[in-house]
Parts: sequence; structure tokens; C-alpha cells
Amino acid sequence: MNILLTGFEPFDKDAINPSWEAVRALDGARVEDATVHARRISCVFGAALHELDAAIDELRPQLVIGVGQAGGRSEITPERVAINIDDGRICDNAGCQPIDEPVVAGAPVGYFSSLPIKAIVRDLRAAGIPAAVSNSAGTFVCNHLFFGLMHRIATRPVQGMRGGFIHIPYLPEQAARLPGMPSMSLDAVVAALRIAVATSMNLREDVRETGGRLH
Repeated sequence: MNILLTGFEPFDKDAINPSWEAVRALDGARVEDATVHARRISCVFGAALHELDAAIDELRPQLVIGVGQAGGRSEITPERVAINIDDGRICDNAGCQPIDEPVVAGAPVGYFSSLPIKAIVRDLRAAGIPAAVSNSAGTFVCNHLFFGLMHRIATRPVQGMRGGFIHIPYLPEQAARLPGMPSMSLDAVVAALRIAVATSMNLREDVRETGGRLH
């Protein structure tokens, strides 16, 4: 069995993206009798989905987890829902800045993750790693990829394939340039992703416990 983890190239003039650094550290790892494959994705609207499709067609994975940077967050945050909107606060790496455009024209307004997001949070906290469910993946290329993945699963599925998206904090070397910004070590992020993969492989149905927020 194959597991696909995707991370993004650096963007917004940064020299590093923790999502790629973390997923490539797991490339080739064995988790629950499956092999992890890492792929770097362009931080470019449209191109990101073509690259994701190519990786899925190549690997035919049973599990796909997109990973992205969420500067300002202090926890590992599995995303609950992808929405069908591109609204770039900044330009992508190709200089594109869509405003209020659908990710996929005519597709549903949103898709829920098919990962056991609450169980992932539970298992990460049990391992001493800060984690929480997130109810917004933003409207940049992370959400774009997340929505594209879930639309692919809904319309052109690989048999048994499930997927979702996880946001991670800055690495310490990024936060050092931004006083007061939270961060998490690469080792902790890699450990968190390994746990997230194992939990997702072991559970098809999520646990029923609170993970909501007031705002």
C-alpha cells in the first residue's frame, strides 16, 4: 500500500517551507505496512492540482495527506473542511492572485475531510504534541489543494482512497525572524505527521468528541 504526503515549496519570499521539510523527512518510511511517498507541490493555483493528480495517478495511494504552513498557529491543525473558493491575499509563486473564483467550477461549495481528524488530535495530544481541529484552511493554495484532493476523491476515486489536509506551524528558524511568532521543531512536526498517518490508517471512522470552537 502507498501513502502520499505532499508539502509545498517556499512562498512569499521565504527560503523554506516547513511542510516540505517535514514530509520529505518521511519519504520512504513504513507506517502500518504501507510506504510513505513525499511529493513537493508548487505554490501555484492550478499547477498544484495538476501535480497532485500526477502523483495520485502514479502511486494509486490509499491515503493522501496534504501538509501546509500556517504561520501564526501554535498547534498541529488537521483541517475539517475545504471550500470551493480561491481568494488570494497575496500572489502565488507565478504571480497569480485570483479573487473570489471557484477552485472547480460547478463543484459543491465544500467537502469534509475523510481523515479521522478528532482522533488525530487526541493521539497527538496524548504524545505531548499541541494539536487542535481547524475549521478553516484559508483561501490560498493550501485550501486550493485540499479542495482539489477531495473533489478528486469524490469524482475520480482510487479505490479505498481517503484524504485530507493538515496545517503546521512555522519552524523556529522562521519564527526567529518574526519576534513573538509561535513555532514548532521539525522533529516534533515529523513525529506528529507519523502519528497522523498511523491514526488515519487504523481508523476509518472518527471518534465522537468535542472539537468545536466558539469562533
